[in-house]
Amino acid sequence: MNAPQHLVMHVVYSFDVGGLENGVVNLINWMPSDRFRHVVVALTRCAPAFCRRVVQPDVEFLSLDKPPGHGIQLYPQLYRLFRDRRPSIVHTRNLAALEAVVPARAAGVPVRVHGEHGWDASDPEGRRRKFQLMRRLYRPFVSRYVALSGHLERYLTDAVRIPPARVERICNGVDTARFRPASDGRSALPGSPFGAPREVLVGTVGRLQAVKDQTNLVRAFAHLVGQRAPGAADARLVIAGDGPLRGAVEAEIRAGGVGDRVWLAGERTDVPDVMRSLDVFALPSLAEGISNTILEAMACGLPVVATDVGGNAELVDHGRTGRLVPRTDYVALADALASYVADIALRRRHGADGRQRVEGEFSLDGMVDRYAALYRNLIDAAMPSRVFA
Repeated sequence: MNAPQHLVMHVVYSFDVGGLENGVVNLINWMPSDRFRHVVVALTRCAPAFCRRVVQPDVEFLSLDKPPGHGIQLYPQLYRLFRDRRPSIVHTRNLAALEAVVPARAAGVPVRVHGEHGWDASDPEGRRRKFQLMRRLYRPFVSRYVALSGHLERYLTDAVRIPPARVERICNGVDTARFRPASDGRSALPGSPFGAPREVLVGTVGRLQAVKDQTNLVRAFAHLVGQRAPGAADARLVIAGDGPLRGAVEAEIRAGGVGDRVWLAGERTDVPDVMRSLDVFALPSLAEGISNTILEAMACGLPVVATDVGGNAELVDHGRTGRLVPRTDYVALADALASYVADIALRRRHGADGRQRVEGEFSLDGMVDRYAALYRNLIDAAMPSRVFA
């Protein structure tokens, strides 16, 4: 007898450009379609352009258009949705969607999984007592937690007081076929004003928002140029992404006097090509879980300079695949970038080591296999009459 196909409903705050959302896309696209089907529920909005990244057939996207305030106002709608669709699993992600586990349990959903992917600028280290207490409040409604890093795993067990047996650590994975090094050093990127052989391109990719702190990257780049470090005259900065911080980033570029050396590339759908057009990748975030963009940059053979926050130290092997610096410290960030700008051999060596590490430890196949096993085991335990073959 064929094994049943189980419905997984992924609940997120919004389904638009972002690392968390990109992880959902990868999971859906790579999951065995004969065993799982999927619905994405955004408490606010599913962006049509982003939804098109999902290539699995028959995936449904639902926007609930949640107004500001507590999600309890959506409880009746969520309850009816879960009761009518009868999913085997509801998988919520981050605090903004955690409250959906209450109507899921009320509707009889047998398995409720909650993933912690990291924090935002309002609580960059996860220390706010209010948010810890809120997470504790929902503990009885969650079947199993998924932490994307050891840092988040410790947060759940120590600060939120989740029993370790209820926490599974599953790191993000990256598609190493799609994200691969350029065939000949560095590729030209359509639309870019940079790319001359002598230039050294430092770049970042991500939504322009406070937690990503691209203003500090601009400040560091201006300091690098102003200090006239070796190779700095040929350094250029590429910032791919858009969002509410754009005005502040533009103001910082003007203040630093580096307008002719910085390109704001806007939101891009060709992220692998962006990565392959760079020489060094930088991530100046105030907070992170496990960064997809760091993994993608490493897979593309780039050395990575990142702030030492969240799970970044679990990805960047300091001194071997990149460098870690304190958050908001633009001088330390500038110094780390300078070491790569001045030394092509160092860039190539650390980039190659990063690619090797991703291939060995952060494959997309491995990530999907762990999620599939987690889902199967939880369904087998909660629904013994519908076990997997």
